[in-house]
Amino acid sequence: MNPRPIIGRFAPSPTGALHLGSLCTALASYCHIKSLGGQWLVRIEDVDFERCKPDYAVSILTDLDNLGLHSDGEILFQSKRTDIYDEYLAHLSNITYHCTCSRKELSALSIPAVSFYDVNIKDLHLAPIYPRLCLHKNLSDNKIRLCLPDVLTAFFDGIQGVIWDNPAKSLGDVVVKRQNGMINYMLACTIDDGLQGITHVMRGLDIMPMTVAQLCIAKACLLPTPHYFYHLPLLVNHDGQKLSKQNLATPIDTTTPDKVSDLLFTALTLLGQNPPAELQKETPDTILMWATRHWDNGVLQGAALGMV
Repeated sequence: MNPRPIIGRFAPSPTGALHLGSLCTALASYCHIKSLGGQWLVRIEDVDFERCKPDYAVSILTDLDNLGLHSDGEILFQSKRTDIYDEYLAHLSNITYHCTCSRKELSALSIPAVSFYDVNIKDLHLAPIYPRLCLHKNLSDNKIRLCLPDVLTAFFDGIQGVIWDNPAKSLGDVVVKRQNGMINYMLACTIDDGLQGITHVMRGLDIMPMTVAQLCIAKACLLPTPHYFYHLPLLVNHDGQKLSKQNLATPIDTTTPDKVSDLLFTALTLLGQNPPAELQKETPDTILMWATRHWDNGVLQGAALGMV
């Protein structure tokens, strides 16, 4: 059997502009996959139509283009793929059920989640476990929950090492489709990774608690799973908070080549790649060529990206 082509991806949610933290993730995924001779894809994960905005999607794609981080294939927008997700949901009917419970009703009933992680994840806010009040009810036209398996499972992370998790105890029966039609990120991401043939996933450490669940969902959907996972340490601000759009992280400025070179050099430094000082004065293309040739995942193992 022929090996699968090497394919990585950067999949931002357009809930705000790119900031230094998301730039580090994009640059790391790009340089890593290019160092392996693979393809790098961009996917806009805009299933959350309440928070995602088209203007932010345009801004993100413009910044990536200015940075020289060009997708090797069609840029997918998840908001245009709802029919695909619904089709897979229909095939998962034996492990899904409708639910009418509101958050207010569940506030005093939910079961505390169990964390299986030894790594330091300051922003790991696991939601309480749903107590399955609607599991055996014959309901319809409500939000849909997916039963995750109650099995302790492990995967190997190229940065964090061996990771164990039991998705039934850490996440529970997750809502995969809301009553308003919104598809859950976890379901859409899993399906698209499988359909796009993604083999290498590099993303932030805060997403790691979803990984075992995603592997289980892919298996249930009869979809291929990525061969390799790499969860990057988080970039934090001076208050120790993850650098994110929710924390009002400053958007990057890619309007001139000089600013782009400075951004790329800074991101490579934060990623522990130790770029030579003279590289900062080079063109963005030259910086990316150097970064791809010298990319080293090893410096990220057990490391923290630090504060900005």
